[in-house]
Amino acid sequence: MIRAKSEWVPILCLITAMVLWAGSFIALKLAIKGYDPFFVIFGRMVVASICFVFLIRRFRGNTYQKGDVKYILFMVLCEPCLYFIFETKAVQNTTASQAGMVAAMLPLLVAVGARIFLREVITKRTFSGFTLAIIGVSLLSMGSEPAEDAPNPQLGNFLEFMAMVFATGYTITLKKLSARYQPLFLTALQAFIGTLFFLPYLLLRPSALPTQFHGVPALSILYLGVFITLGAYGLYNYGVSRIPASQASACVNLIPVFTLVLGWAILDEKFTGLQYMAAALVFLGVFLSQQKREPEPLVFPTELATVHATTDPRISKIR
Repeated sequence: MIRAKSEWVPILCLITAMVLWAGSFIALKLAIKGYDPFFVIFGRMVVASICFVFLIRRFRGNTYQKGDVKYILFMVLCEPCLYFIFETKAVQNTTASQAGMVAAMLPLLVAVGARIFLREVITKRTFSGFTLAIIGVSLLSMGSEPAEDAPNPQLGNFLEFMAMVFATGYTITLKKLSARYQPLFLTALQAFIGTLFFLPYLLLRPSALPTQFHGVPALSILYLGVFITLGAYGLYNYGVSRIPASQASACVNLIPVFTLVLGWAILDEKFTGLQYMAAALVFLGVFLSQQKREPEPLVFPTELATVHATTDPRISKIR
């Protein structure tokens, strides 16, 4: 019984992270109404970095291995650096709800990547859950209505998809590093390096700096820095470090549902009958993918035999 409960702790952490992340699309929409998009990204990195300064004493138990630097740099380049650039530009062009829907493509991208690079087994049950969730996301998109603050939804959705590509690289690399590094330490690295990455842009473009204070946008940046960069990423990194990457990423399918709920509550976005049904499919798909049974390996027709990844044997397959 204790073991069963402990297995669900990472799942609960991941679900909480998804709720917070859903709120990030709303917060981004509000923040960029008052400040330059790159200042918003930089601001959230600074806020998170300040928070992590008080947690430095907890950065223990990390085991460096030769060659880890390139993986760490690749991880932070993917996310937060490139991921935040593409996601912020995406939210400028599409609605928060549609951006959240596109984010649900991440599990399938991670599942394929984890199969290739981490040698994780994808069970038929897990893949069925993914498929059902993707159908739900597609129906969510069909049931959505264009908003006035989404000037180019097609471009915005494409940019969000590219953000998911970088999120895939981040998740796969994080899974490899989490065997030797604490989730909190890796999350802090994202904040510190992200701050340094976006600082030169602001120094070279002074017009991006704010000239006046805007209450709601400022609070949105604070939310992004504390509850997303620190809270959501910390919870997500913990979850990924405890269960297979492909299984953990399945929870991302909850983002579009939570985004719709928050969009309805905060931005007055409306639900349709089709969206209610689609949301139920997404929840059912995520629940199905999390059920643990004897693995029925799903073999992809094309295997990259030349790729060999060194992983912790305890997390090499879904049980």
